[in-house]
Amino acid sequence: MRGRASWGISYPCKLTTRTILLLYISAISLSGIDAQTENETFESAFGLNVQESTENKDVAVTERKESVPLELEDLAETDKKEIGAIEKKPDTEIFKSDSQDLKKEVEQNLGGISGRAGGEKMGKYVRYDSDLPDAYRYAPRPDDSVSDYALLETRLKQVRSEFMYWYFDKGGDNDHGDYQTDIHASTAIIHKNLNFQLPFFGFRFNYTRVTVNGFLEFSDPPDYFTHPLVFPIKDWPEKNDPSFIGIFFSQCRIGKLGPTDTDKRRPGVYFRLERDLQRRTDQFGVEMRERVKWDIREGVVGSDSFDPKHAIIVTWKNISFIGGLDNALFKTNTFQMVLATDEVYTYAIFNYLNIQWSAHTSAGGDNFGGEGGVPAFIGFNAGNGTQSYEYKPYSQTSTVRDLTGRGWGNGFPGRHIFRIDEKIMLGSCNKDIAGTHLPLVFAPESGNMLGGTVVNITGPCFNETEKVRCLFDTVIVIGHVVDRNRAICVQPFVQAEGYVRLEVAIGNSGKFNWKGKYFIETPATAAEKISFTTTAVHEISPAEIKITWNQYNLTSNLNAGVQISLWGYREAKTTPELKFITDLEVSHTNTGFYVIRPANYRDKYNPQEQDIVFGFIKINLTDPAQYSGINLSPVLWSKPIPLAWYFSPQWERLYGSRWSQKMCDKWIMNDRYLKNFAAEVALCPCTLDHALYDKGRFMPDFDCDKDSNPDCYYNSHASHCVRTGAPNLYGSEQQCCYDKNGFLMLTYDQQWGSRPRRAHNLGYFPWNEANKVPTLSQWYHDVVPMYLCCLWQEEQAVGCETFRFERRPSQDCIAYQSPAIATVFGDPHIVTFDGLEYTFNGMGEFVLLRVDQLRDKLNVQARFEQVERNYYGPVNATKLTSIAVMGNNTAIIEVRLRQKHSQWRYRLDVFANKQRVYFDRPSLKFQHFSGVVVYTPTYILNQSEVIIMMDTGAGVEVIENEGFMSVRVYLPWSYMNKTRGLFGNWSHDITDDFMNPDGQLASVGNLNNFEDVHKNFAMNWLLEDKETENKGAALFTREFGRTASFFANRKFQPEFRRTPEEILPVNRTEDRVRANALCGDSYQCKYDYAMTLNRDFAHFTRNYYDTYTQIKAINDKRTISCGILETPRFGRKSNFLFIPGAKVSFECNQDFILVGDQRRECTPQGRWNIPEYGYTECLRQIEYSQRTAWTTFGIIGAILIPATICIGIAFAYMKKNRSNGDSTKSWRYSERSSGIDNDSMLMKQTVPLKMDDRAISPVSDSSISSLGGMKKRRSYDRVYHTHEPLPDRPYIDFEEKDWDLKEPVSPTESELTVDSIQKAGSPTRESDVPLYDQEISIPHAFTDYQYRTVRKSYSQTIPSGMEVSTKVVANFLLSSILFFLFNFLISGQQEYSSRQAGITTGIILACIIPVILVIICVASRALRQRKEERERDESFGRTRSLELQRLRKIDEDDDSNTYPSKATEIN
Repeated sequence: MRGRASWGISYPCKLTTRTILLLYISAISLSGIDAQTENETFESAFGLNVQESTENKDVAVTERKESVPLELEDLAETDKKEIGAIEKKPDTEIFKSDSQDLKKEVEQNLGGISGRAGGEKMGKYVRYDSDLPDAYRYAPRPDDSVSDYALLETRLKQVRSEFMYWYFDKGGDNDHGDYQTDIHASTAIIHKNLNFQLPFFGFRFNYTRVTVNGFLEFSDPPDYFTHPLVFPIKDWPEKNDPSFIGIFFSQCRIGKLGPTDTDKRRPGVYFRLERDLQRRTDQFGVEMRERVKWDIREGVVGSDSFDPKHAIIVTWKNISFIGGLDNALFKTNTFQMVLATDEVYTYAIFNYLNIQWSAHTSAGGDNFGGEGGVPAFIGFNAGNGTQSYEYKPYSQTSTVRDLTGRGWGNGFPGRHIFRIDEKIMLGSCNKDIAGTHLPLVFAPESGNMLGGTVVNITGPCFNETEKVRCLFDTVIVIGHVVDRNRAICVQPFVQAEGYVRLEVAIGNSGKFNWKGKYFIETPATAAEKISFTTTAVHEISPAEIKITWNQYNLTSNLNAGVQISLWGYREAKTTPELKFITDLEVSHTNTGFYVIRPANYRDKYNPQEQDIVFGFIKINLTDPAQYSGINLSPVLWSKPIPLAWYFSPQWERLYGSRWSQKMCDKWIMNDRYLKNFAAEVALCPCTLDHALYDKGRFMPDFDCDKDSNPDCYYNSHASHCVRTGAPNLYGSEQQCCYDKNGFLMLTYDQQWGSRPRRAHNLGYFPWNEANKVPTLSQWYHDVVPMYLCCLWQEEQAVGCETFRFERRPSQDCIAYQSPAIATVFGDPHIVTFDGLEYTFNGMGEFVLLRVDQLRDKLNVQARFEQVERNYYGPVNATKLTSIAVMGNNTAIIEVRLRQKHSQWRYRLDVFANKQRVYFDRPSLKFQHFSGVVVYTPTYILNQSEVIIMMDTGAGVEVIENEGFMSVRVYLPWSYMNKTRGLFGNWSHDITDDFMNPDGQLASVGNLNNFEDVHKNFAMNWLLEDKETENKGAALFTREFGRTASFFANRKFQPEFRRTPEEILPVNRTEDRVRANALCGDSYQCKYDYAMTLNRDFAHFTRNYYDTYTQIKAINDKRTISCGILETPRFGRKSNFLFIPGAKVSFECNQDFILVGDQRRECTPQGRWNIPEYGYTECLRQIEYSQRTAWTTFGIIGAILIPATICIGIAFAYMKKNRSNGDSTKSWRYSERSSGIDNDSMLMKQTVPLKMDDRAISPVSDSSISSLGGMKKRRSYDRVYHTHEPLPDRPYIDFEEKDWDLKEPVSPTESELTVDSIQKAGSPTRESDVPLYDQEISIPHAFTDYQYRTVRKSYSQTIPSGMEVSTKVVANFLLSSILFFLFNFLISGQQEYSSRQAGITTGIILACIIPVILVIICVASRALRQRKEERERDESFGRTRSLELQRLRKIDEDDDSNTYPSKATEIN
C-alpha cells in the first residue's frame, strides 16, 4: 500500500554498466535544454515571469534526472505479461539479457527524449497501475486499455486505500498528463468545457473555470474582495456575485518542491476530466467509476444508489501564497477536489494532503509563513445573490489547519465529502463537537411511522467506545457507531406525523447537542416497501397472496435470511396497540418474492388477538449481525391490509358462519356510543369542478386520484376523490368522490359513495391516544367497517345499509358555498375578491391580505422586485417573486421564485418556519405543519405549483411558468367583511376595496390612472422592518441580512401609462403591432409586453388572467341540487343525478315488489316532486304480504275497537236504565201495605203446591187484554232457584230439572184481584212489542242526523231498559264501517295503486263482514235472552201474587199443609 504522504522511489538492486552510462548521458542531455518549446508560454520562454519559470525549470530538471533510471528499467523488461492485467497477477520485473535489444530500446528512448525537446510526443510510457516508483506520474493511454475490464475486489481495495486520486504530470496527448501549463503567474484562470450538465447549488453548468486560487469558478467574480469574505455579495446585481466551489479560496501562486518532498510531480494545478463512466469498459474508466462510487456511497449518508456518470479531478500541488518572500515558495499547500455527478446529484470530495500556510498578505498574513490575518475561505457560493455555504468551523478561522486531521471521509483524516447539487450537505464529521454551527446530517430524512428505517447520521466525530443515543420526537433508541464518521440509529415506532425532532447525544453526558428535523410519513402515504401483486389480500379466503420487495432495501447479500411476520393494530383501550400476531416465515432467502398461503394458517389460534381486523406485514433480516456485523436490521412494512385471510377461520369458530355480520353489528353498537362528528366536517361540493377549485378546504385523495392513483379500490366507479386537508377540531375529515359525469357520489345511492371519516389520516395531537393515531385510527374507525359491513357481506346487507345510511352517510351538498378568489399576476396586476382590477408596480414587500379578528387571523404578503432588463435597458416595472402566508398561530409558509438559471430541478423554493422543504418524493408530496398543510400536485415533479391550505379553510395557490409567478387566494364565506390589503375588503362592493391601513378609503378617481392607485392606496401597504399595528410584521425568511428595507424602494417610479401606444415610442411600430396581435383585448398582456418585450411574459400574463376568470365563473355558478334521493334497498336507480330536470326511475331486484312511486323528477326549484304513491321501497313477497296484512289488521282494529267500545257503552247504559225502571229486580216481593212479609209467609206454608197448578203473573189493568194474545211460557215445577238456603233448613242441592215442562194452566180471571195486580207493578205495554221483528234499511253513512231520525221513529217501540235494539246496533255498525271504507278508498288512491287498494279493500271486507255478522248474532241472542229473562221475571211476579192470595185463603181456613223435606231454591 502506498502511503498518502510519501511517494518513495525504489531502485533495482543491480544496475549494469550500460545502464549507468546511459543514465549519465541522459542527465547531461536533459540539463542542456533551455530553448522555447511548443508547449511553453511566451512569458516563460522570454523570462517575463522569471521567478515562476526558474522554479519550474529547476523542478523539471530534477524530475527528469530522477526519472531516467525508471525509464531504463521499464525498457529492460522482457518476457513479462502486461503490468496490471485484468487478473492483477503479481508484477515481476525481468530484464533482458540481450545487449543488442537493450541498446536498441535505449536508442529509441533517447530519440524520444530528443523528440520531446523538439515538441514531439514522448515515446516512453509506464503503466499507472504498476508497482514501479514512477507509475503514479504517467497518464493512462487508451491504446493500452483492455476492453471489458473486470475489476476485482482486491484491486478495488488497493485503489481505494490511497488518499489522493490520480493526477499525472506525464503522458497524455502533450506529455504533460493533467498538468495545466496554461496556468501561471500571468494567467491564473483557464476555461474548461465539460460537455455535460454539472448540478451545483441549484444551478447547472456545462463549463467551469480552473484557477490557481483554490476554487472552481462558474461566473465572474467582483473586481476586488474585502476580507473576511462574505457571500453572497449583498450588492448584487450591481456587483458580481460569483458561483464557485472553494476548496481553499485565497490568493495563491505556484510554489516549489521542498527538499524533503518525496512526490516529485511538478508543482501547479492539475485538471482531469472523465466522462461517460457508466458505460466505460476500459480499465481506467471502470476503476475510476467504482472508486468514486464506493467512496461516495460509504462516505455520504443517503447516497446508497449513486452511480457516477462523470468525474472531475482538480489538484493544487505545492501552492504558495501571493505576497510572500522568495523563501515562502517552499511554504506550500497541497489539496485536491474530486467532483462526481450523474447529472442529478453531485458530490464533492475535498482531500487536504498538506497545509502549511493559511492567509495571503492582502488578507493580513505575514510575507514569510502566511500566518495570521484572515485565513482562506472554505465553502460554496451559488452566485447571483442566492445562497452560500461556509464550511464552519474551519473557514476563515485559525482552525483551517485542522482540515488535514479532520473529516475522516472513508476513514481518511483530511478527507471531507459534501453533496452539493441542490443544497450543501456535509458527509463528514467535523470539529464542532457541540453542534453549535453545523446541523445534524442524516439520511434518509424521512421514514415510516411504524419504524424500522435505518438512519445514517453524520456530524460529530464518533468514537467506537462511546454510546450514541437518538431521540425521535419523544422516543429514545440506542445507536451504533459504524466508524469515526458515521453512526446509525433505527427509527422506532413513533406515533406522530410530519416533522419531529431528531437529536443525538454522544457519551454519557446526556445532552442532545446535535439537532435536526426528521419527517415521519404516515403508513398510508409512506413509500411502499412491500407490494401486493393482486388484490387477493382484500378477500376473505384467497388461495394465495403474493408479495414482493426490493432485496437491496434490506441488504446487498441476496442469500441472507429474512423473517416475515404479521402485526395487527387495535384500540381496545386509551393507549393504542401495535401487536405482534404470528410469524409467517421464520427464515426465507432474500429473493424479493414470497407467496403467502392462507390455508396454512387455518388451524392457528390467537385468542388474545382475535379482535384485530387489520394490520401489516413486516420483513426484517433474520440474523443481521451475520451480514453487516451490526445487530440492527432495517425493517420493511406493507401498507395497512385487512386480515380476514388469516383470522376468518378463527372468527368462524368464534362467531359462526355469519361472523362478518356479527362483527359488523358489534362495530355499529360501539360506534353509536361515540360522538356524532359528521355535522362538524366541511360540506362536499356538488360537482368536481367546485371541488378542484376549493383549494383551501379540499385536496386530492391519495387513494383515488385521477392523476396518480385512479384505482379507487374503496370508491369504485369514481373518477376522482378529494378530502379535507387538515383535521377539524374533532380530528375528523370529509371525503368527496365524483363519478364520470363530475357529480357527487352518495352512499345513499351506492356503497362506493363519499364517506365522512371519524379519524383523519393525519391524526390529531396528541397522536398517542386512541382515535388520534395517524392512518391507524382512520383504518380502525372508518376502513375496517367498510370491510366488515360491506365488502365481506353482500352489498345490500343490513349492516352495510346501516353503515351507509346511518353511521357514515354522505352529506348533502345543497348548502355548499364556493370560495371567493383574488389574484395577482404579471408585473403585477391585481384582482380583488370583489372583482376590482388594477395595476400596481411597487417595489418591496406588501400586504396582499390581512384579517385581524379575534378568531380569524390571516396574513398573506407579497414581494415585488424589478423586472430584468430588456433590449433597450432597465424596465420600470416589477414582478412577483415571493409570497408568505401565516394563519392564526400557524407555521409561516413562504414560496419563493427561483432564479431562471437555477430552475432546472425546482422552480420554486418552499420555506416552512424559515427552513427549506422539498416535495420531490411521493411520500413528501403532502406535508403537514402546525395549522397548515402544504402540498404539490402529484403530477408536478419540479415544484412549479404549491398549494397552502390553512386550517380555517383559506387557501393560497402559487403557480410558476417560465420564471413568472402568479398567486391565487381562496377564502370561505366566514371571511366576509373582514379582509384588508391590496386584495381589498370583500363585501361584494368594489367601492370600498381601496381601504388604507388606517381604515379610510383612498381617493382614487379613475382606475386607469395607475399613479393615483400607486400613491394614494397601494404604497400605503408597504411593509417595514418593524411591526406596525394595521399591517403587522413581515413574514419572509431573512437570508444574508436582507430585511424588508433592502427590497423596499419608495423612490422607484414605475411606468404609469397604460397602453402600448402610450408606452412605446413612435419609431417602434412593430412592437405595438405585435403587442396587439399577441394580447387581443387584454390590457394586462399589452402592458407587460410593452414594458418587457418578452413574449413569454405577456403570454403567461394573459394565461393567468384567463384562468382566473374561468375559476371565478365556475365558483360563481350556483349548482342547484335537489338533494338526496335514496336508492331503495334491494333496488336500483336509473341514474344518480340530482340537478333540475333529472328524472330517476326505480326498479327492484328479482323477487322484490316495488311499493311507492316508480319515478321521481328534480324540479327547477331544487326539490324532488311530491310522491303520489308514497315512499319508494322494494319489499320481498313475504314482507309485502305481511305489510298488507298488518295494514289490514290495523284498519280492522281501527274499526273494531271503537265499535266494541260503543257496544260496551250501549250495554252498560241499557243495564243502568233497566236497574232504574225494573221493579222485579229481586225475587223478594214486599207488600208493605198488607203487612205481610215474604219470609214469614213462606215459613207458615205447610201445604206444598200441586204439580199441576200454574203460577200466574200479576198484571195491570192495561195489560190484561194483551196477555190473552201472548204465547204462554212454561214455568218451573213450583220451584224457585235463588241459591239461597231457607232459614232453619239444611243446605241440599236439588237435582237438575228439565227446562221443557208442561205448560201450566193460567188462573181464571175471577181469581185475580185489582189490588194484587196493582201491587205487582208490572211494566208498560211497550215492553211487549218485538222490536227486532221490524225491518229498517241500512244507509251508506250513519250520520248524527240519521241517528236522531231513527231514534225518533222508533221511540215508541224502544223499551225503557234499552237504548237501541239489535237491528239498530247493526245498522249503526254497518253504516260506520261502510262510511270509513268509502273514505279510505278515496284517500287510498293517493297512497296505493288501484290494484293494491282493491286487494286491500277485499281483504278488509272479507274480514269485517264475518265479524259484523258474528257481532249481530251475539248481540241478537243477548237481547233475546234479556227479553226472555224479563218476561220470566214478570211471570214469576204474577205467579207469586196469586200464590200469596192463595196462601191467605188457606190461612183463613186454618188448613195447614207441610213442605217436603227438600230445601227450596228460588231463582
